[in-house]
Amino acid sequence: MRCFIIILILLCACGQRSSTNQEILSESHYSSKVFFKNINEGDTLISPFQVEMGVKGMRIKPAGELEAGTGHHHIIINKSFMNYGEIIPMDEQHLHYGKGDTVATVSLPQGSHTLTLQFANGMHMSYGEQFSNTVNVYVK
Repeated sequence: MRCFIIILILLCACGQRSSTNQEILSESHYSSKVFFKNINEGDTLISPFQVEMGVKGMRIKPAGELEAGTGHHHIIINKSFMNYGEIIPMDEQHLHYGKGDTVATVSLPQGSHTLTLQFANGMHMSYGEQFSNTVNVYVK
């Protein structure tokens, strides 16, 4: 009987550990408040490539109106996140998706690049580091 209880305890402990690891693995890809759905750190891409963008804790809304809890995506090429409140410039390094896009096609020259996904409000003011995500990729 004592042996049976010990085996039962061990089986329960193993089961709990396994389920916890599965939860961590399934959430690790989406651990940031903004995330690339189809691109990971270190990926090799062929230009032009498609980017799928996601956000947690905010609602996607086209640029223009300021509404709490809403915003849209930007991709910043070869630069880091923008500080909270900074207006994201409109140039070839700062790609705007102000129509509320969640999928975009990006063309980059061959080589190593940094892609920073940055979420901003309706006036293109950055929500800062907590709503950014950066990956390094290589373009063929």
